[in-house]
Amino acid sequence: MRQVVLDTETTGLETERGHRIIEIGAVELVDRRLTGRRFHKYVNPQRDIDEGAQEVHGISADFLEDKPRIADIWPEFLEFISDAELVIHNAPFDVGFLNAEIRHILADGVETPDSIEKICQVTDSLALARHKHPGQKNNLDALCRRYMVDNSQRQLHGALLDAEILADVFLLMTGGQTQLFGASDDQDKGTKARGGEQQLQPVEASGLQVIRADPEELQAHEQFVTLLAEKSGATPIWRQIGSPAAANSDE
Repeated sequence: MRQVVLDTETTGLETERGHRIIEIGAVELVDRRLTGRRFHKYVNPQRDIDEGAQEVHGISADFLEDKPRIADIWPEFLEFISDAELVIHNAPFDVGFLNAEIRHILADGVETPDSIEKICQVTDSLALARHKHPGQKNNLDALCRRYMVDNSQRQLHGALLDAEILADVFLLMTGGQTQLFGASDDQDKGTKARGGEQQLQPVEASGLQVIRADPEELQAHEQFVTLLAEKSGATPIWRQIGSPAAANSDE
């Protein structure tokens, strides 16, 4: 399964007023793993940028003056997204702008399908988040807090950074405990070589020092177990045998 997590930045909010895309960022997932393949381009919109929009993304018209037009980068972009499922937060906004750009591209004589929906299946991660967390804030920053995804570098909106952050959020929001503890390639190879059996070695534990968790660590653990329970839809083993806080209080 191939997915492309995508975000755009624009000159303003309404295509009806002639606003255009100025940045496209996208990252590739294959079988729910980031491959490291990225698409990132700045685009000359051939128009001014609204002051409010520039405050959000920090991209100026002067910076974009020597950048390619959307028609110039479209073949490369089309190749990157073809045959993939597009994952976009608030997809109607970005899809609306992509389809508006397609109209400009067709007017420039570049052959392309006349809508993004004819190129890719589109999944709106905002709609998924609203279904999963009704009545709560579901913007990207709120989801980062909810799923403990680091967004400390997100001082301004940027298409590639937001796509990378959304990929992490999307995997956590749509996966289970196995996604939280994904094995490395070396671990996967080792497991396959052993026929899937875990090889355990005896350990002499009589001289080991036991270090108890402090209250802050216990609280953080409980928050993480709550996340596991929410993600998996089942009671984690820690709560089936008793919480760390309860076990600690017995001593």
